[in-house]
Amino acid sequence: MKRTTLLLLLLGFGLNQSQAQTVPNPAIDQWWSSPGIVGTALLIALVSLVAIVIIGSRLSALFQGLQNRAESRKKETLKSELVNWEEEDLDWILEKRKAAKKYRLTGTELTGKGNSDDSRGLIAKVTRDPENPLVDEKKRETLRMETPKPLRKLMIWYLGAAVFWLVFGTLVGQYVGMKFIWPEMDQISWLSFGRLRPVHTNTVFWGWASMAMVGLGYFVISRTSNTGIFSYSLAKIAWYLMNSAVVLGNFLLMSGVNNGGGEYREYIWPVALLFASGLILTFFNYYKTVAARKISEIYISNWYLLGGLIWTITLVVIGYLPSFQDGLGETVIQGYYMHQGVGMWFMTFTLGLIYYYLPTSLNKPIYSYSLGVLAFWTQMLFYTLIGTHHFVFSPLPWWLQTVAIVFSAGMFIPVVSGTTNFLMTMKGSWSAISKSYVLPFFLVGVVFYFVGSAQGSLQAFRLTNFIWHFTDFNVAHSHMTMYGIITFILWACMYAILPKVTGKEPPALGVGIHFWLAFVGLFAYMISLMTGGTQRGLSWIEGESFINSVILMQPFWVWRAIGGSMMFVSHLIFAYNFYEMAKKEKPLPHKIPAPLSSVHA
Repeated sequence: MKRTTLLLLLLGFGLNQSQAQTVPNPAIDQWWSSPGIVGTALLIALVSLVAIVIIGSRLSALFQGLQNRAESRKKETLKSELVNWEEEDLDWILEKRKAAKKYRLTGTELTGKGNSDDSRGLIAKVTRDPENPLVDEKKRETLRMETPKPLRKLMIWYLGAAVFWLVFGTLVGQYVGMKFIWPEMDQISWLSFGRLRPVHTNTVFWGWASMAMVGLGYFVISRTSNTGIFSYSLAKIAWYLMNSAVVLGNFLLMSGVNNGGGEYREYIWPVALLFASGLILTFFNYYKTVAARKISEIYISNWYLLGGLIWTITLVVIGYLPSFQDGLGETVIQGYYMHQGVGMWFMTFTLGLIYYYLPTSLNKPIYSYSLGVLAFWTQMLFYTLIGTHHFVFSPLPWWLQTVAIVFSAGMFIPVVSGTTNFLMTMKGSWSAISKSYVLPFFLVGVVFYFVGSAQGSLQAFRLTNFIWHFTDFNVAHSHMTMYGIITFILWACMYAILPKVTGKEPPALGVGIHFWLAFVGLFAYMISLMTGGTQRGLSWIEGESFINSVILMQPFWVWRAIGGSMMFVSHLIFAYNFYEMAKKEKPLPHKIPAPLSSVHA
């Protein structure tokens, strides 16, 4: 009897937990005071604060420049006054100058038991912080890294293709964004929203971000392993495979041939197989290079790069296996694939790039190797089970939704660990923001890494999910992460390494315009869709019709188009900057020397 009762209880518990929803919808009377909403507002305020800090540093540099000019004018005035001085006064000044030239430091001015003495004003700054960097990244890069010509050429191949796909993909995105304002721009099936939207997302995912990551990664694994790339031929074959997949996949998408609507896997399986083959060759090439390293340790960057490749190859296989493509299994796999693609490919690989390019840009080591290891393993643990938070209140089992929410909250551990590591590495270098064109990109990327990831965890909560799901808020969140984190970090890495590899600097003004157009455009894009998406979700909960929510969104879509336009223009400027860094030097013409004149014969 007891056994039967126990079995019935277990069966009842299992049936209850397998239901899609076991509790009523959350009450929204006090929605603005919920932790998810308040937390998101604070995170957006943090981004605003960072913008104020960067603007303040730039203005400070401007005022310092104006002050230096004023001092220069004073010096010129003093010079003109010296003309009228008496000869005895000038002789006295010259004697003082001669004595100053012979002065030598004893080495004990700031040491010993006596008071520190710097009577001649030779010390500009004193610090007791042993971690203080001796050299910050300057406006112009003077260090030239000796890079093998095949590696330099390979990087230009990958990064050049990435820049092309960035411009093309965001051009499509710009056109799609305009359709929200002018939905009847065209009547051509190839240019319809349903066909162009996946062209935009897949191009910037697999064309821009993936190609840029792999190209930058080749330099990292070679440099940190102190050895050459295992096979340049394999790298070139992978380049052709991945670019062919993007070209063929986009052509099929615009023709109406797709994978049935699975977001970010709209490419049909033969096209995905091409891209996956390129990833497999890349992983093999990376692995063999790291295995042949000439140092004993494996640097933390390589953990992330190899881990991201392994997870993505596994992800593509699972996402395209036909046995998982039926019924609710399709929904579970879609959440898994969609979130893993962002977290275990783009985010994991890009974090690996930060662990190399950020310290080298600052001429100092990463703050904590242990924090990097903690962030790596907790990301591997928590990120693998959070995809279902995209389907809260869906027919999926309630326990599976709860697990996704709990693991989403667990993502605070790797995010806080990684952010702390990066910001502490940057400690002591904040003044360089006004001098460097690399550090502002890194700072925005790192801050968005915390803000975007933490906001995603807050958005997984049931109340916030109830309000924001299926609204434009999710579009803002995806751009906050894929653009604010991934793209800004990739730009920072490219600006950091290309001048050292090629010896050519981008125009400083062009980099500044690129940064501010992209940053301000993203902010306008993000805030408008977050605000409109919140209002839209609340209108649905109140029972208003769908068409009313479309009318409600019109002014926010205008701001979306304005922000998107600024972002697209910044990409054009970035493409020009890349050309300036990567272009070949024209050989100097061989001049035939003029014959010697017979006058001297």
